[in-house]
Amino acid sequence: MAFGTQDDTDEVMNEINMTPLVDVMLVLLIIFIITVPVMQHAVNIELPRATNQPENIKPETIRLSVDASGAYFWNDIPLSDAELPARMAAAAARVPQPELHIRGDKAVRYERVASAMAAAQRAGLHKIGFVTDPG
Repeated sequence: MAFGTQDDTDEVMNEINMTPLVDVMLVLLIIFIITVPVMQHAVNIELPRATNQPENIKPETIRLSVDASGAYFWNDIPLSDAELPARMAAAAARVPQPELHIRGDKAVRYERVASAMAAAQRAGLHKIGFVTDPG
């Protein structure tokens, strides 16, 4: 007993079923009708005008070097450990605040570089960078 053969029910469908497409389009239309007034609802205010000129003031760059023996150099001038916090506090008080570039010798103990970073943080210097050789 055969329940139907492939030849009896195999007809080519010549039309696309448009009902799901129309349903989706109606749902999208309703969503847009609801959301467009919400997006356009705004309070009218007059915003202040601002100038669009870039600031030409470049902050000074301070080079703090630590040589292989652990000695500090402030812009290539030798500096003692006692003078370092006072110099950093004076630099932090300047407007605009200078950038501190720390250059540590690869043979120096990390403790010396870390103490310089801690002194800079205590003094309030925010822009601190490290100088390295590429390669």
